[in-house]
Amino acid sequence: MRTVIMAGGKGTRIASIAGDIPKPMIPIAGKPILEHQLGCLKKNGLTEITIGVGHLGQYIKDYFGDGSRFGCSVTYYTETEPLGTAGVLYKLKDLPDNFIVLNGDVIFDIDFSRMINFHREKKAWATLAVHPNSHPFDSSLIETNSNNQVTRWLNKEDERTWYKNQVNAGIHILSSEFLKNCAQSWPKTMEKIDLDRDMLKPSISSGKIFAYPTPEYIKDMGTPERYAQVTADIENGIVRGKNLSVKQKAVFLDRDGTINTFNGFVTKPEDFTLIDGAAEAIKKINSLGYLAIVITNQPVIARGEVDFQTLDLIHKKMETDLGKHGAYIDDIFYCPHHPDVGFAGERQEYKIDCDCRKPKPGMILKAAEKYNIDPAQSYMVGDDKRDVQAGINAGCIPVFLTNGKKTNENITNTDVKMFLDLKEFSDIL
Repeated sequence: MRTVIMAGGKGTRIASIAGDIPKPMIPIAGKPILEHQLGCLKKNGLTEITIGVGHLGQYIKDYFGDGSRFGCSVTYYTETEPLGTAGVLYKLKDLPDNFIVLNGDVIFDIDFSRMINFHREKKAWATLAVHPNSHPFDSSLIETNSNNQVTRWLNKEDERTWYKNQVNAGIHILSSEFLKNCAQSWPKTMEKIDLDRDMLKPSISSGKIFAYPTPEYIKDMGTPERYAQVTADIENGIVRGKNLSVKQKAVFLDRDGTINTFNGFVTKPEDFTLIDGAAEAIKKINSLGYLAIVITNQPVIARGEVDFQTLDLIHKKMETDLGKHGAYIDDIFYCPHHPDVGFAGERQEYKIDCDCRKPKPGMILKAAEKYNIDPAQSYMVGDDKRDVQAGINAGCIPVFLTNGKKTNENITNTDVKMFLDLKEFSDIL
């Protein structure tokens, strides 16, 4: 599959690092950003590369040449005037039916085969890689349905209350059919084209724009602060380690009493309140390269006390509150079942003895399969003996949180590690 890299930006926000070379040529950990990108693409067998260059583009051409030195075949399109983030696509000849488009200022290490398979299975016009990040409050957010179809695009300036931390990561797979469809609605004189605002967002109503969620490492280099963070992450092996072709390590987190205060089941988002220090602890888990995955029993569904839409809002409130502190959750797995009967309004279809309700390990095992997680390198953290037992049953390291209180829980297994609270646990990781 062909890859088109948009490398024509001026990089005004990061000019203090290197203002006399193109932004994608800024060195990081000894190599230009673009060289890191070509290395990952080559590793994935993606060696046919076109680079769109503009401002100071000769630096890029001189360094990469025809790409043979880097195991790739590289061609160029030079913008004589700015074409926007997608205008160059309409200047290129012989684009294949499907091709990858990515921003030239992004450091990533992902398993492209997963994203390509997803794109083909969905028969998508366009597939966006999306992920949670540490600053969702100033990022464009992508809303999706249960089939991963994009249903709404919230720009930074759009009003939002509670939201899923799901951000466009700057890596896309597009189809030639998508390009043709977009071009049909434009004035013939239109050449400066924004991929997000002029193409992807207006095409949402087609039902053919999909989001591919991934916890893999994708971070832009837009500011000096992010440059410093990515440099450290490369040097610490976190960038490579989060590629899903590599066995992952995770911290599985119970929700009620572990992340949020628990004074009875949460039945509306307004009642969800973070435990002091929980966001700081999850932020540290994020920084160390662990996947942070919530594993929670939610019998309120079976009991008829909460519907799925309200539970979704509660989780959006959790992600919003964590995001304000620079923390994020990579995924949420919940069990809606409850085998006991006798509740007013209970939903019989969920009153079953399932394989996912803790202390059974079903949710953990499902997450491990989805994200190639090694349970033996992972923790299950919670404040209830069912959390501990679920972790043991899944082969994880179980962590029982006492949250500073005495407990009468019968926790006797010698593999259980007991700490005062989630922050104390994160401090010893």
